[in-house]
Amino acid sequence: MTVKKIILWRTEVDNEPGALASTIAPPAKAGADLRVVMGYRHPNTEGRAAIEVFPIAGKKLVAAAGAAGLTASAIPTLLVEGDNKPGLGHKIAQAIAAAGINIAFFVAQVIGRKYAAVIGFETEDDAKKAAPMIKKAGKGTRA
Repeated sequence: MTVKKIILWRTEVDNEPGALASTIAPPAKAGADLRVVMGYRHPNTEGRAAIEVFPIAGKKLVAAAGAAGLTASAIPTLLVEGDNKPGLGHKIAQAIAAAGINIAFFVAQVIGRKYAAVIGFETEDDAKKAAPMIKKAGKGTRA
């Protein structure tokens, strides 16, 4: 299993048809190979949504992301990837909770036999402390 720090690029948009497509169009046209794309409506703010993507790197992609209104997020975030096994998400969440670390967000999915999660934390220190716990929770899985 691999656990690495990533920077999500984020923007707030009106929650309307085409908002996601128009936001990721400039990075896509600039050659971005996005591994994470999240778009979601704010639960308590009617009409607004957030879009988050990863990776954005290099002058060309940074400029394209900026043209789309995307900026580097300050939310400390880890990308977790490896082989799936039943209960892995629970083991990760349990390990983080046992350390008294609060999760800002946790998005996970399994495709075939592979597990991937994007986990946000309230502080850089929390993310740094959580990384080895996540690796330990995933012991026996391979990236």
